[in-house]
Amino acid sequence: MQVFVRNFGCSANTADGEVLAGCLAQAGFQLASSESEADVLIYNTCAVKGPTENRIINAMKHAPEGKKLIVAGCLPVISFERLSREVCFNGAIGPSVGSGIVDVVSRVYAGEKVVELSDLNCKPPLDLPRVKTNPVISVVPVNYGCLGSCSYCCVVFARGHLRSYDIREIDKRVQSDVASGVKEFWITSQDTACYGREMGSSLAELLTALGDLPGDFKVRVGMMTPNMVTDMQDKLINAFRNDKIFKFLHLPVQSGDDETLKHMRRFYTSEQFKCIVETFRSELPDLTLATDIIVGFPGETEEAFENTIKLLDEVKPDVTNVSKFFARPKTAAAQIQNGLVDRKEIKRRSAVAAELVKRISSERNQRWVGWVGQVLVDEKGKVEGSWVGRNFAYKPVVIKSSDNLLGKTLRAKTVKASATYLEGTIIEK
Repeated sequence: MQVFVRNFGCSANTADGEVLAGCLAQAGFQLASSESEADVLIYNTCAVKGPTENRIINAMKHAPEGKKLIVAGCLPVISFERLSREVCFNGAIGPSVGSGIVDVVSRVYAGEKVVELSDLNCKPPLDLPRVKTNPVISVVPVNYGCLGSCSYCCVVFARGHLRSYDIREIDKRVQSDVASGVKEFWITSQDTACYGREMGSSLAELLTALGDLPGDFKVRVGMMTPNMVTDMQDKLINAFRNDKIFKFLHLPVQSGDDETLKHMRRFYTSEQFKCIVETFRSELPDLTLATDIIVGFPGETEEAFENTIKLLDEVKPDVTNVSKFFARPKTAAAQIQNGLVDRKEIKRRSAVAAELVKRISSERNQRWVGWVGQVLVDEKGKVEGSWVGRNFAYKPVVIKSSDNLLGKTLRAKTVKASATYLEGTIIEK
């Protein structure tokens, strides 16, 4: 029997998908290289945003006929009614099922329809077999769930309550992966700043431990909610000083308007967000700052939107992900009836924000033209003969070479900048 695993969504989903494929391969199933070759299709799904859910539902509707289809991940938990109504599937399971996928595939292939969505507090072992999507990068989920109650977020219904891995488990996984040739680690979860809080630990403690491990590797830290950073800010900055930690901070603000933040149930103010950024930048001047904003949240007035624009223009993040508000199932925001923003107005605000974001990103990247330093090549470029590497601040540097540079650390010089990447030339291999 041949099985094809297709991943959608965030880095945590990527990690889950690698484990699904690894457990199936270890159990003796063949991993198909394409959907057409497979007997069973596993779509490891995401449903954090309305457009994402629509795209995945459409992909499943157009899946090759005559295949058994298992829908895994967040979507079946969040939108099971829609899934049942619009998609013909043979199995539906939640995220992070680990080795449990082997039994599910066997039962589905035997003709049973399997729906298992109840266990939202699973935490598969970190040493389960994996089939990595990139041999240079290891995606390590350090915890599942979070401590937030954001009124727009549906992921909490799929990922459950906070449950973290012990630092020793994570250290062991990292050391094993380094020995197998991994050069870059993505520390991921729904909110990395929540890590370890239910067991008396912290993200700062984890990063300090990882920075002390032997080996030649780098660590990219995933998204942190601002209010979860404050109580460990100094320790976190100190951990970030280690050369093994990319100087990359993903701190989603979501809105620059304090009233909107209250309605979103984001427990910080725009001023507190700015203070965190200023402190990090004062200690790590070349830090790459990434943030997220949502436009058109119910009750967002024109003034509230302008406050977000002003915040972006003042803070000038290197990367800003702009999302249009879409009400998600079961969330508090979906129940709001007053102050709904017209879809055309949401589209306009999104365009205004996107234009500003592009200008700011271009200006921030121009500062890097002429920089010389080490670049870790971690992926193939979109154009034949191009490679993408990351410098110490996780800035993407595109390099052209006919050689296979994947996993190499090069000395390079940046010669050009755009809004989304830098272009570089090799000085020394």
